[in-house]
Amino acid sequence: MHRAMLSLASLVLLMSNALAQTPLERGKYLVEGVLTCGNCHTPRGPGGVLDTSKRHAGGPQVWETAEYKVRPSNITPDKETGIGGWTPEQVKAAMREGKRPNGQQLSPQMPYGFYKIFTASDLDAVVAYVLAQPAVPQKVEPPVYKVKQMTLEIPPGAEKPLAQNAMNDPTKRGFYLVTIGHCMECHTPMVNGHRDFRNGLGTGGERFEGPWGVSLSRNITPHKEHGIGAWSDEEIKRAITQGVRKDGSKLRPPMGYGWYATMNDADLGAIVAYLRTIPAR
Repeated sequence: MHRAMLSLASLVLLMSNALAQTPLERGKYLVEGVLTCGNCHTPRGPGGVLDTSKRHAGGPQVWETAEYKVRPSNITPDKETGIGGWTPEQVKAAMREGKRPNGQQLSPQMPYGFYKIFTASDLDAVVAYVLAQPAVPQKVEPPVYKVKQMTLEIPPGAEKPLAQNAMNDPTKRGFYLVTIGHCMECHTPMVNGHRDFRNGLGTGGERFEGPWGVSLSRNITPHKEHGIGAWSDEEIKRAITQGVRKDGSKLRPPMGYGWYATMNDADLGAIVAYLRTIPAR
């Protein structure tokens, strides 16, 4: 009963804070927090340290598959090298449908399949914030698309915008935040070229190479031995926001704990609540 009262109090506080936020404040909270946009779209210096003087001006990573070869784009409002010539509706189409203004499909490295769940108000806030940022001129190598139609990954249950009233349920809100944060993009293995959401949701194992060395995404299911089922809520929150495991060892990039550190406790609690519900594997 005591835990339930605390959860209710946290939810009331969360909703009060959300109502008090302006669209730009909400957009900043999402873009510079749970969405971790800058984790890909910001250049990195020695050791993989982000170059915040060129925030969102395009990242150095290269992703190449049988379908595409891409780098993270400049998403500042620079008219020549960024998205300064795009309308708000065109930015929304890129985020939710994966379409450039010229109709070209974006590679699914941009997780637009995870963004279909965006509520209308949150999507408006994200677009308003991004277009309000300083324009940073920086040309990024253009993408190479090797096929006409690329594979689209949509997590089950995230095919359409979440109803606004569903955000009042902590578990549903946690699912929403985990989805727009595209956590399962990294923490779900690929099988035959597709994310195995049905049988491998949250089981990890994807390899990431970068200036930090080699990282493997971990199992974030509630499995007691192989996952985070034996971790306390506070230990999970600490891993998300500080990059510290249960045993005290440090997580490495590209886990975006520096971005997640800006999240409020009610949202973190909702994420933990949702993670507790996925199948333990």
